[in-house]
Formats: sequence, structure tokens, C-alpha cells
Amino acid sequence: MYRNSRGRPGVVLAAAAVAQFVVALDMSVVNVALPAIRTALGFAPLDLSWVVHVYALTFGGFLLLGGRSCDLYGRRRMFVLGLSVFGLCSLVGGLAQEPWQLIAARAGQGLGAAAVAPAALAMLTTTFTEGPRRVRALGVWSAVNAAGGALGVLAGGLLTEYASWRWVMLINLPIVAAALAFIPAGVSAGASPEPARRERLDALGAVLATGGVGLLVLGVVRTDTLGWGSPTTWATLAAAAVLLGSFVFAEARVAAAPLLRLGLLRSRWVGGANVLVFLAAAGQFAAFYFVSLYMQQVLGMGAAATGTAFLPFCLGLVVGTVVATRVTASRTPRVALVPGALLAAAGLAWFALISADGSFVADVLGPSLVTSFGTGLVLAPVAAAATTGVAPGEAGMAGGLMNSSRQLGGCIGLAALATIAARHSGATATPAALNDGYALGLAIAAALYALAAVAAIGVLPRRRTATSVPRSTDPAENQLEGTPS
Repeated sequence: MYRNSRGRPGVVLAAAAVAQFVVALDMSVVNVALPAIRTALGFAPLDLSWVVHVYALTFGGFLLLGGRSCDLYGRRRMFVLGLSVFGLCSLVGGLAQEPWQLIAARAGQGLGAAAVAPAALAMLTTTFTEGPRRVRALGVWSAVNAAGGALGVLAGGLLTEYASWRWVMLINLPIVAAALAFIPAGVSAGASPEPARRERLDALGAVLATGGVGLLVLGVVRTDTLGWGSPTTWATLAAAAVLLGSFVFAEARVAAAPLLRLGLLRSRWVGGANVLVFLAAAGQFAAFYFVSLYMQQVLGMGAAATGTAFLPFCLGLVVGTVVATRVTASRTPRVALVPGALLAAAGLAWFALISADGSFVADVLGPSLVTSFGTGLVLAPVAAAATTGVAPGEAGMAGGLMNSSRQLGGCIGLAALATIAARHSGATATPAALNDGYALGLAIAAALYALAAVAAIGVLPRRRTATSVPRSTDPAENQLEGTPS
């Protein structure tokens, strides 16, 4: 039997939102500070990118393990543990004196985030039942998540320019403390199984999944230095494919507590939402990257000005999320997902019209508002879709899966489109050449979002059903899944 997972709903939402904000913030807050970090710590040029890459590597690699651990050992326990690790590593990174110390701290941050992200989502889905209340809660969570990524650029620019690069790490400490402060005020332990029924963690699946996803992310992020044609790149990706194939083979034969129950993917809601998340993240991460570079490298804007320029994007996200929450409160998530993805694709296509002699008002402001509003329409409904019909005992699994899809989509999309853009720009890094490369990357990002809309139309059901997720054939597992939260 699973213990009751319901805490005080408002406190659960606050804790999950604040925690997700800091996890998303650290995906982008360091980027603007990289030149200052290189000067202060003496990074070699080829090593500097690992300050960003190692966070993505550990975060993406351990998400499935973190998600399943939430189900087996308690969501609150993993939430607190992940936040504590994240905060401690932020402190270590802020005090780093050598390059390896900062890289190790960033790796630890990613590990902590891999426990926090699925735990936060699982706390929400087990606290708020399917329907309007869950949609509203996921709307707040999604808006804060997206705002964290967007505001990271602003915070990184302001802190680097007016304080010190160290504050891009130390700023996490008060945010982590705020999230932890909500825990004793009403967040319950979560649906951790009673000792008599607690299953053992799928160790083989954990090794195969973590190794496979980690190698996949590693192979992709290193293409910025090695290139896609490098034998090392293809050997790494081949090894990742072997491990992930072995993971699927092993999970199909795990009788109890698999790391990822493959039947979960047969749900049109869960499977379709994860395909949509992967494609949307591939377009969104790349677009964020290109627009930031366009403003700095082509328009000549400074770090702080570039960060400030993302404020309209944050506004559009919030408005889009509010509208999506109201539209889908009593309807299927598909109602907002399809127009949202199409609108985001249209905004990115508008972005692709950027010019080398453009301006923020003419080339960035309008597309930012359209793209962000469309993205806001997608964020909350896709989280609701990815958890529709999921049993309380698998909420962490579903959360880890959705976050993994987002991370992998973002990493692969960004690496592939950045390579395409760089080759199109050529060796001459003139503003006109860079502009052409960024425009091509943004056009492809628009196409990816259009594909996400096609996936929503073709895969997601038109109506929500209570039994969307196929059940396991194991009687004991079915008993756990049928236990109310």
C-alpha cells in the first residue's frame, strides 16, 4: 500500500515551483558569465564549454533514475536530498579557485537537479487530482520553469556586469533555502511504499539507462569541438545506442519495479506528450541560443541589455500559460497544444527573417511575443498530458521520463542546429554571415515546432480517458497502481 501523498496543496505548489525555478535558472544563468569565468579561473578555451555541458550531462543522464527513486523511496525525501546537493554544489562552485572545482560543482548541481525535477512534478500530480486543479497547478509550475530559463540570461548578465561571476552560482542559495523552507510546512512524504511492500531499485536498468543517456548527451554536446564527422563522436553515439537498446531489452523482462515500465509508453497520452516535448524542446533550446547570439554578435548588445531583452519573452510565457490553464481546465490538453505549437512555429518562422542591419524592436520584440505566447500555451497542457492516467506509484517515473525527453530534445536539437548554423555562416564571422546562420537555425527550429503540432494532432487522443495508461500484467504491480493516493 502507498501512504497518502497529499500535503497542503498551496505549499506543495510553492515548493515545487521554487525548486523548478532554480533548476531551470541554472540551465542558462552561467552562459553569459563564461568569458568572465575563463579569465578568473584560467580555463583553457576547449575546457570552458564543460561548465555548461557537464550540467546537462549529469542532469539528463540521471533523470530516469531520479524519477524512479522518487516512487520507491519517497518524493519528499528525494526532493530534499536533491535540493540539498544542488545548494551545496552551488556554494562550492561559487567559491571555486580552480577550473576542475567549478566543473565538479556543476556536475553535482546536475545530479541534484535530476532528483529535484521529477520529484517536484510527482508531488504535483499526486497532490492535485486530474482535472482543473491539476491543470492550474501545472500551469504555475510550467510558467515558473520557463521563466527560470529566460530570466537566467538576465540574471547572468546583470550579476556578471555589476557584481561578480561567482554570484551566478551563489544566487542559488537563497532560492534553495526558500524551497526547503516549505517542506516542514505541509509537504507530505509522498507515495513511498510501506516497508513490507518496498521494491528493490532496478540496478541493471539504472546502470544501462544512466550510461546510455549520459553517453548520448556526451556525444552530442562534444560536437561543438569534435564535429559530427569525428570517429570519437560516432563511437560515443554507437555505445549509447547499444546501452539504450540493452536497457529496453532488460526493462521488457523486469518483473518488479522496473526503472521505466515500457507499458507507460503505449499510452497515447504519455507517449504522444513525450514526443511533443522532445520536438518542442529541440526547437525552443536552439531558438533561445540563436536569438541570444543574434542580439550580442549581430546587433552588438551587451550582456545586461541582452538579458533585459528577454523580459517580453517571459511576459508572453506567463500570459500564454494563464490562457492555456483556463482553456484546458475542463477540456483535453490537445485543445491548447495544437494551436500553441503552431503559434510558436509561426513566431520562430518570423524570427528567421532577422537581418544583419536590424534592431531589437523590428527583429526581436514581435517574434518574441508570438513565440513565447505559443510556448506558454504548450507548457502546462503537455505536462498534464504526460501524466494523464498515470498511477500514483509511477508518478516519479512519468516525471523523470518527461524531463528526460525535454533534456535530450534540447541537447540534441541545440547541438545539431548550432552545427548547421555554423557551417552555413562559414569561416568569416562577419555580422552578415552570422546572421545568415542564425536565420537558418531559427527556420529549422520553426519546422521542429510544426512537427510537434503534427505529433499532437496525430497521436494525442481527442478525449481524455481515465484508463489511458496500460496496466502491468504483474498482479502485485497492479495492486500498487490501483491504490489511491
